Amino acid sequence: MVDVARKWTIPMFVFFTDLRLMFKRDDLGIEIIRIALPAALALAADPIASLIDTVFIGHLGPVEIAAVGVSIAIFNQASKVTIFPLVSITTSFVAEEDTIKRIQDEQMKDDALEKGLSRNKEDENLENTEIKETPCRSMCFGFDLRISERRVIPSASTALFLGAVLGMMQAVLLIFLAKPLLKLMGVKPGSPMLSPAKKYLTIRSLGAPAVLLSLAMQGVFRGFKDTKTPLYATVVGDLMNIILDPILIFTCRLGVTGAAIAHVISQYLICLILFIKLIQQVDLLPPSIKDLQFSKFLKNGFLLLARVIAATICVTLAASMAARLGTTQMAAFQICLQVWMTTSLLADGLAVAGQAILACSFAEKDYRKVTAAAARVLQMGFVLGVGLSLVVGLGLYFGSSIFTKDISVIHMITIGLPFVAATQPINSLAFVFDGVNFGASDFVYSAYSMVTVSLVSIGALFALAKSGGFVGIWLALTIYMGLRTCAGLWRMGTGTGPWRFLRTGSQVTTTTT
Repeated sequence: MVDVARKWTIPMFVFFTDLRLMFKRDDLGIEIIRIALPAALALAADPIASLIDTVFIGHLGPVEIAAVGVSIAIFNQASKVTIFPLVSITTSFVAEEDTIKRIQDEQMKDDALEKGLSRNKEDENLENTEIKETPCRSMCFGFDLRISERRVIPSASTALFLGAVLGMMQAVLLIFLAKPLLKLMGVKPGSPMLSPAKKYLTIRSLGAPAVLLSLAMQGVFRGFKDTKTPLYATVVGDLMNIILDPILIFTCRLGVTGAAIAHVISQYLICLILFIKLIQQVDLLPPSIKDLQFSKFLKNGFLLLARVIAATICVTLAASMAARLGTTQMAAFQICLQVWMTTSLLADGLAVAGQAILACSFAEKDYRKVTAAAARVLQMGFVLGVGLSLVVGLGLYFGSSIFTKDISVIHMITIGLPFVAATQPINSLAFVFDGVNFGASDFVYSAYSMVTVSLVSIGALFALAKSGGFVGIWLALTIYMGLRTCAGLWRMGTGTGPWRFLRTGSQVTTTTT
């Protein structure tokens, strides 16, 4: 018997595991692509639909587009605070519970078969043994091997309940606080933007329950390693939004009200599709209210909430400092930042794949697959980042005029270009490390490390923005993303927390004769 498991005495070497197999179309590679590609496309669908939405609203006039822009910013910031923790936690917990339930069912079935065969040996009348089967029930040698067609996943029920409650709370708060929030964003009482902005925000807020519920269900499907269903629902909903926009905005002459109604309808359509698909697979009514995972969700949810706030403050502060430099610098910074953040969507697809696969593998205690999957998604993320560096660098250098015709702004974009392009590999690794840490349910470390990174980065922002201006801000953001990546490298590379098995060598082994 030859043991083919390797013992990692230096955990840092885990990042080079099976480096030659990075792009091999083996079972692991196919599984990663099968999850990552639809996830990335689904993440990209909404920004594309929003861009088309903006084009339609733009034809109404500068006041309307500005008003809608402010309202969307408020809605997105309010949603971001709850969406990220809810989706991330749901994906990991559902994957863990589903895997453990599957293992238990298989074990029960094996035990029942064993007992049935044992009894059969003592029974001289095997021909009289009846085997009865129904769609949800199977009898073998008198033992019940029933495995329900629909899965009972308490975390899925908990996620939907919290999504509905948080969605309704967000809707009520945004509707009743629309005017004060708009004032906080700089829309003064006498401004012509106030009326259209308030209308759009109020109506758009009615879709908040659908948004939160949809994303909770997306987290459930991700936990099942199914990213095709959310992609299908998102594309159908976004197409509905694009079709309804010109009809309601121009034909029905509803203006920004029509745009908001179109968006709300599309969100409820997405929610309905996902719900219909989900109830076919999951029994959403738990056996008891005690089975719901409220304490686990809330504990880890608050940790990730702190993480989101820390990350948001850092980027928002950078934008604020760029605005103080002047209109030209702010315009260039905004263009560079949007490109910088948009390219992360592709890496987020790998992060989703890593999270789902790792959560299942940790539940199975299959540390060999944990090691292989973590290494593979990180290696693919780095190569993706290198490719994005070339695309973003050449794209911004030759295509910056697409965003603006102002020569001064284009010149500032050129100054920021090296930072935007060169940091792509770092960014990709940082986002994939997020998925890896969430897959390991390492939420505590993810939260505390992000808060620490943000505090250091904020200090760097104040120091470098004062001395280096526009370049200093981008240098500070580079430090920010670099520290995020280092935090992920440190956790795995030192074999601490859930990665302790890398130091002890307790990986599942396979043997050959």
